[in-house]
Amino acid sequence: MLLHHVVAERAGSDPDGLAIIGPEGDEITWADLGDRLGSVAALIAEEVPPGRRVAAIGPNHPGWIDLYYGVPAAGRVLVPLNHRLSPTELVSQIGRAGVDVVFGDPTYLDRLGEFSLPGVSLRPWPDIGDARGSDGLGDGVNAGDPAWLLFTSGTTGTPKGAVLTHASLLAAVAASAAARPVDPDDVYLFCFPLCHVAGYNVVHRHAHGRPVVLTERFEPEGFCAAVERHTVTSTSLAATMLASLCDHLDAHPEAVSSLSTLRLVAYGAAPMPPALLQRAHRQLPALDFTQGYGMTELSGNAVFLGVESHRRALRDGDDDLLAAAGYPAPGVEVRIAAMESGVVAAEGSVGEIEVRAAQVMAGYLDDPDATAAVLGEGWLRTGDLGSLGPDGLLRVVDRKKDLIITGGENVASREVEEAVLATPGVAAVAVVGVADPTWGENVCAVVVPESGAVIDPDELVATVRRRLAGFKVPRHVVVVDHLPVNAGGKVLKAELRAWLAENPEMMGPRR
Repeated sequence: MLLHHVVAERAGSDPDGLAIIGPEGDEITWADLGDRLGSVAALIAEEVPPGRRVAAIGPNHPGWIDLYYGVPAAGRVLVPLNHRLSPTELVSQIGRAGVDVVFGDPTYLDRLGEFSLPGVSLRPWPDIGDARGSDGLGDGVNAGDPAWLLFTSGTTGTPKGAVLTHASLLAAVAASAAARPVDPDDVYLFCFPLCHVAGYNVVHRHAHGRPVVLTERFEPEGFCAAVERHTVTSTSLAATMLASLCDHLDAHPEAVSSLSTLRLVAYGAAPMPPALLQRAHRQLPALDFTQGYGMTELSGNAVFLGVESHRRALRDGDDDLLAAAGYPAPGVEVRIAAMESGVVAAEGSVGEIEVRAAQVMAGYLDDPDATAAVLGEGWLRTGDLGSLGPDGLLRVVDRKKDLIITGGENVASREVEEAVLATPGVAAVAVVGVADPTWGENVCAVVVPESGAVIDPDELVATVRRRLAGFKVPRHVVVVDHLPVNAGGKVLKAELRAWLAENPEMMGPRR
C-alpha cells in the first residue's frame, strides 16, 4: 500500500464524505482530495525530475495535505520545512535536500526569495482549479520508496534529514490504530504545525475515513471555537498547549461548555507534567487522555500509554504511571541497552532505549556515518534513556545528551524538572548542566514564572531539596520570560546551554 491509496480508497467508497476542513472553514470531500492530489502528482511529475525533491513551507493550510499525498504519489519526495527557522537555516536545508520547487505561503516565499537559491522555483500553494487528472500517479512507486524527508528537531545538534518511506509512515499509522483506535464518529482537530512528524496523525485519521480540522496555529480561544463549530471529538496537544488551554479555562470558565463534544486529548513530543494532567482532569473531568512516545526517526509514535491507564492513574493519584511513556504497540519491539557496554540491560535498569519496528526510518539523508551510529540490525538507538518494567511499561528518564554528571553522579534533568514544576508559581522549566571546574557540571534550572508570580530562587531550591537528593538540587536558578522551543514544543536545550555559556552572569551565585 502507498500513501495516496489511503485517499483513493475513501474517494471510491465515500466520495461526498468530509476529508479536510481548512482554517478558513473550507470543506474538502474525499472526491475533492482525490482530484487535488492527482492534479498535484501530475504537476510534479511534469516539472520535477526523478530523484529531486519538493518542499513546502508556511502555516497550516489545505495545500499541505495535497502535497502530503500528491508528491509521493508522483514518485518524488516531500520536504516539509519549518517556517519558524531562520532564512539561513531554511536555505541550508533546501540545498542539502536537493529541492527543485518550494510551495507555500507567499509571505515565507518572499523571505526566501531574498536569498540565493539557484535552480529553485518558489511558488504559492498549487493552483489546482484546473485538474490535470491522475496521469502523474507513479506506477513504479514502491512501498519502500522515500515519501517524506523530515529534518529532525535539532534539539541536540545540527538537524539531520530523516528519510521516511511509504511503508514506514503507514506502519506508524498502523501502530497508532492498534494502540489508539479511532471512533467511527471521530472529528479530529490538528493543532501542531504540519511541517512536524505529528502530521502522520492526519494520515491516521484519513485511514479510518474521518475528517481532519486544521487550525493555522494554536491559541486557546480559537481552539475552543473550532471544537464547538465543528463538533470536534479528539485532538493532539503539547504540554505548552494544554497549559495555555487550562489558563484560558481558569480565566473564562464559561468556555468549558464549548468543549462539550471533546472526548480525547492525545499528547507527546515533550514530557507532560502529571500535575498538568491532574489540573486538566479537574477542569474537564469527562475528558480522556492518551500519550504517544515517538520521534521523527520512528515516523511517528511507537509506544503508547492508553486511556485506561490514564483513567486509573488520575483516579488513584499515581504520578509514576502518569509520567510513564507506555507500552509498545503491536509489532514494535523495545529494549534497553546498557550505557557503558551497549548490551541488553537488566530488567529495570536505566539505559538507552532502542526500538525495532517497520516504522523505523530508512536512514539519514547523505549521512552514512550518522545512519550507522543509530541503526544496527534493525534497531534504532533513540538517544533517550529509560527503563522497562516487568510488565513491559517503558519509562523515559532523559535524553542521553541531557544527562547531567555532577561530582561523578548522574542526574536526569527530567526528574529535576518535575520537582521544580511542583513549586508554586512555576509555569515551565528546563534543567541543563553548566560547566563547573570542581564538579564537572552543575545543575541549572531555567524557570518561567506563572503570570503575576515572583520566583524566589532560594525558596525554589528549598522546595526541590525536600523532594530530591542533594546532588540533584539546582545550584543555579535563572528566571526568564520564555523557553526556546521547536515546532513540536520541545525545549531547545542546546540553545539554552549555549546562551548560559555566553552569559554566565545570568546564573548568579552557586547555591
